[in-house]
Amino acid sequence: KKLLSAGSDPGEVKKAEKIAQKLNYENTFEAIAREWHQLRADRWSLRYRDEIIDTFEKDIFPYIGKRPIAEIKPMELLETLRRMEKRGALEKMRKVRQRCGEVFRHAIVTGRAEYNPAPDLATALATPKKTHFPFLTAEELPHFLRDLAGYTGSVITKTATQIIMLTGVRTQELRFARWEDINFEKRLWEIPAEVMKMKRPHIVPMSDQVVELFESLKPITGLYPLVFVGRNDRTKPISKESVNQVIESLGYKGRLTGHGFRHTMSTILHEEGFNSAWIETQLAHVDKNAIRGTYNHAQYLEGRREMMQWYADNISSLAEV
Repeated sequence: KKLLSAGSDPGEVKKAEKIAQKLNYENTFEAIAREWHQLRADRWSLRYRDEIIDTFEKDIFPYIGKRPIAEIKPMELLETLRRMEKRGALEKMRKVRQRCGEVFRHAIVTGRAEYNPAPDLATALATPKKTHFPFLTAEELPHFLRDLAGYTGSVITKTATQIIMLTGVRTQELRFARWEDINFEKRLWEIPAEVMKMKRPHIVPMSDQVVELFESLKPITGLYPLVFVGRNDRTKPISKESVNQVIESLGYKGRLTGHGFRHTMSTILHEEGFNSAWIETQLAHVDKNAIRGTYNHAQYLEGRREMMQWYADNISSLAEV
C-alpha cells in the first residue's frame, strides 16, 4: 500500500531489486571465479577441473566468496590464504594464490575490478624449505616454463627437457629412449630393463602433452633407432649433460637440474593427495629388497595414467600464469 500510495509499482520494485541482487552476485569473487573456471574448463582434464573448484569451495569461497571482488583488500586475501598456511599445505596454498590471481585478472579484463592483490602476497607467505637437491617449486615453475618456451637452441634437447619434466623419468632413461619403445596406440613408453637403474622394465603412461612432444620429434629423428640422437653422431644419444645445459643456458644453474624435475613432480603430486604408491611407481622407486620375480612393472597403470594427465594439465596451466 505504501508503495502504491507513493506511486510505485510493487512488481517493478521487486524486479529492480532482483536485477540489483543479480548484479551484486555477478560481481562477487565466487561468481567471477566460477565464470573464469567455466571459461577454461575445456582445456583441463575432468579431475583437474574438479580439483580447482573443490579447493575454491573449501578454502576460499567461505571467507571471501560473497564479497564484491573490487572491494577485496590484500589483507583479506592474505588472511584467507594463511588458513592454508597454518595447516601446512604450502604447495597448495601457493597454487591457490596463483588461481586467485587469475580470477582477479579475469575480473579486471571484464571491467569488474581494477587491482590484482594476489601476486604481491607471495613475499608475505611461507615457502617450503629447500633441500640440498636443486629443484623448482610450483611457485617458481611459471617463470621457468616461459623461459623454456623461449629457448632457441636444439629442438631435440628442448623437447627432451619438456618430456623429462612431464614424466619424471631419469636422464639415462630419457637419453636411451628408442622409437620402438614408444607405443603411440596404447599411449605407453615401455622402457627396457637394461636402461633402468634397478634393471627392471618400467612402463610410463603418456599424457596428451607427452604424446604430442614425441610426435613433434618424429620428422626430425624418426628415421633413427634413438629418439634423442646426438648432434654429431646419430647412432648415439644426446649427452648426459644435455638437459642440464638447457637449464643452465636459461639461467637456472644451481637452482634446478634434470633430476630435480622428479623432486618437483613428487612434491606436487603428494601435496595434491595422490596415492603414494602410484607416485613411487611412476618414479620407478623400487624397494631394493623386493623379490625380483614379484615386481610388476605395469603396476597401478590406470591410476598413474590419470595422475600423469592431471600433472601435465597442471604444468600446462602454470605455463599460462
